[in-house]
Amino acid sequence: MPLSDHEQRILAQLEESLSRQDPRFARNVAETNVYSHGGRRVRWGAVGFIVGLIVLVLFFSRSTLLGLIGVALMFVSAIVVERNARLMGKASWQDITRPAHGDAVTAQVQPRLRRIRDFVAHLRRRSP
Repeated sequence: MPLSDHEQRILAQLEESLSRQDPRFARNVAETNVYSHGGRRVRWGAVGFIVGLIVLVLFFSRSTLLGLIGVALMFVSAIVVERNARLMGKASWQDITRPAHGDAVTAQVQPRLRRIRDFVAHLRRRSP
């Protein structure tokens, strides 16, 4: 359900007030979305998985306990990756490509997003 004109004005006033009071927080909120947050956690999970694998390979023959710690780290990292990838998958394609309100980077990002949309549309047309 779309917002009324009055509700849109109130929302704009709130955004402006937030930007004046705490510009750093407002910038972080505008730049962060499901994909940036989830992507960061997926990357950390992948790093954790690789570190766990290295610990397992290097230390399992010397100490079974350290090898099991490596396996546990791999397991926890795999869960982090899976959960965040699932959350990222629930958001729609429109959430990825929709520019943020008042985003200064939109002019730079918009052509790339258009190319991505065209590429995905091309792939959908080719698939049976």
